[in-house]
Amino acid sequence: MFRDSCRLDTSIFDWGSCSLKREDNSKKANTNIYNIMASLSFTSSSFRPPELSFGTGNYGNTIKLHRRKKSISVPFAANSPEESLPIPPEKPEIELDFIGPKPGNDGSYPVEKAKAISGEKLLRNIMLDNKIELYATYGKVMNCGGGGSCGTCIVEIIDGKDLLNERTSTELRYLKKKPESWRLACQTIVGNKENSGKVVIQRIPQWKK
Repeated sequence: MFRDSCRLDTSIFDWGSCSLKREDNSKKANTNIYNIMASLSFTSSSFRPPELSFGTGNYGNTIKLHRRKKSISVPFAANSPEESLPIPPEKPEIELDFIGPKPGNDGSYPVEKAKAISGEKLLRNIMLDNKIELYATYGKVMNCGGGGSCGTCIVEIIDGKDLLNERTSTELRYLKKKPESWRLACQTIVGNKENSGKVVIQRIPQWKK
């Protein structure tokens, strides 16, 4: 269109006015393209902002649109392998109260407390682990170390004897003439791995007043 209009006789039109008219037409074309693009709606999920390039030559204007690549989502397990493993049930516990052999200044007997997994330890080991005094004066020097050959680790079961094992043959020998509530700590198993509850124990019953 521009080329044909400029082929007229130069006596009627000069080249300067023709050049100005071409520039005006180019600006109008660019304005029309911007108006068209403004009427279009692009969503952020399917397109990124269009990239425009305008030619200033005789071949018109060009528009380039680039489609955004779709993202791929990969599902992951909500829990880690460690978290997905089943949690084992808690093992039953036995509570133990140890009453001292002598009263304090206020007349009450001191009580020391401990806990143990049912059926896993001997009473002697529980007392030693919790630094609870087990032996009288003679037993501190002459004890057999838990071998069941001295009879010095004597305790009295005040309450909860049903949570303990039965008297062993060693206990029957050493405690033959003692009350049935007396036990040897090295022979007494606390719990049976299934039961739970509370055991009240008198320490060094031979000293009890």
